Amino acid sequence: MNPERERTPAPDAGPPEDGPRASDVLGAALGKAAQRAGLDPSKSDHTGHVVWHAMGGWRGIAESVLPSLAFLITFTATKNLVLALVVSVGLAVAFTAIRLIARQPASAAVGGLVAAGIAAALALWTGRAEDNFLWGFLTNGGYGLVLLVSALVGWPLIGLAAGWLMNEGTGWRSDRRKRRVYFWLTIAWAALFAARLAVQLPLYFAAAAAGAGTDANVALTGALGAAKLIMGLPLFAPMVAVTWLAVRALYPKDRGTSASAGE
Repeated sequence: MNPERERTPAPDAGPPEDGPRASDVLGAALGKAAQRAGLDPSKSDHTGHVVWHAMGGWRGIAESVLPSLAFLITFTATKNLVLALVVSVGLAVAFTAIRLIARQPASAAVGGLVAAGIAAALALWTGRAEDNFLWGFLTNGGYGLVLLVSALVGWPLIGLAAGWLMNEGTGWRSDRRKRRVYFWLTIAWAALFAARLAVQLPLYFAAAAAGAGTDANVALTGALGAAKLIMGLPLFAPMVAVTWLAVRALYPKDRGTSASAGE
């Protein structure tokens, strides 16, 4: 028994409230999203299997990588923005159609198609290839900011999701160790999104300054596309693994119970 934990009052203690609290609703939403992605630390799945499932397997990797890779290769080789966008969005449409025809869950593919469509529309509107990455900057900045703020105000999103998954609600806030782990995990995810912006934004501004269609613009846009790919799944996968292992380490008894129940 940890005496320090016993002396720490539960911040959520108090009279019952009418209806669910905002933290419970948000935690449930985040937890269900994590479950759909195969991220449930209450289960005894192997870490490698969890990471692979979170990436969507080979099909998920293809849906995430190939449209951007196709844009990068086509634009670098031809300098034709419209052709590159058609190939990229066309692949996203094909992946979505395959899932719909096979009657498989298509939420991720549809989300990728919408994102590709918005990005392509921005690039076509301005006529600048580098603007195909603007939507990604906005989403990375939005995710990173929300994660950072949630950690700084004492309600880290990783903790809300894990609390719901582990059937603990917001009880983890009365445990100093869990609060600290969830704080730093959430900060780490925010840092991942910030790192993407720190690397990619200078390339974007350099490409814009070079002028649309110039050799320098094409080269810098290609470097921007490569940076996006390198800082995508290759960084996402280890972050998922670290988060999974850290959360499971906080609940050794729950993990053991889950493993026994599955035998």
